[in-house]
Amino acid sequence: MWATAVGVARVRALETERENALFRDPLARAFAAAGGLWPSSPPPPDEAARRRRLGVAFSIVIRTKFLDDLLRDAVASGVRQVVLLGAGMDSRAFRTDWPEGTRLFEVDTAAPLDFKASVLRQERALARCERITVAVDLREDWPRALAAAGHDPAAPTVWIAEGLLIYLPEDAVELLLTRIGAQSAPGSRMGLTLGSRGVIERFGADAAPGSAASLWVSEMPDDPVDWLAGHGWEASSHTLRERAAAYGRPVATSPRGEEGPGGLISAVRR
Repeated sequence: MWATAVGVARVRALETERENALFRDPLARAFAAAGGLWPSSPPPPDEAARRRRLGVAFSIVIRTKFLDDLLRDAVASGVRQVVLLGAGMDSRAFRTDWPEGTRLFEVDTAAPLDFKASVLRQERALARCERITVAVDLREDWPRALAAAGHDPAAPTVWIAEGLLIYLPEDAVELLLTRIGAQSAPGSRMGLTLGSRGVIERFGADAAPGSAASLWVSEMPDDPVDWLAGHGWEASSHTLRERAAAYGRPVATSPRGEEGPGGLISAVRR
């Protein structure tokens, strides 16, 4: 699945080159090139696939900006531990101005972390905080591995699960949230992206085998705020359309009927 992370890096590289970019990710192009997706990627097979690709790319840009803002708010509140679950090619350790004393943990399997390390060496990239990689499968006892790497569950943490939960079956999502909660002191923050209701039917039904959309298995619950309250989090949900408009990138098409809760989630541990 980590090859999908290289595709995300390509989207971020394209956004970075825009004059009015919502964020700048100087390492994204290097990740995409090393993964064989720069300057071009295989063309979509038809017009419907092209539209789906554009839709997914747009959502990646908006969610990246959303979580960038969430992280800035979290550290402004005093949080100094950051955990990126399924970190992929995330380069926030290198592109964000972190307060002194910030420790950022990147949790992922060994293959993407090794690939990433080779690109970082090639680019001579220097992290702007204490960056700690934790090579573990999220299906295993990752809290133990995270603790061994130095994470302190008694201090507030900001957790990010970006583009991750949609790939996990519902029981694995529930277990992940339970484990996060057990490691979260009061004042901890969390940023999640959830597959919106119906997205698998719209994007995954005729997705090419092996493509990102073909691997999607989990959509968000009908009421994500209530769901997260059950896990001990005070959450807010935001739609892609709402956040895109706020960022000056309004969606041109009208909503399909009445829009339900959104899949961009910010939460606080009380």
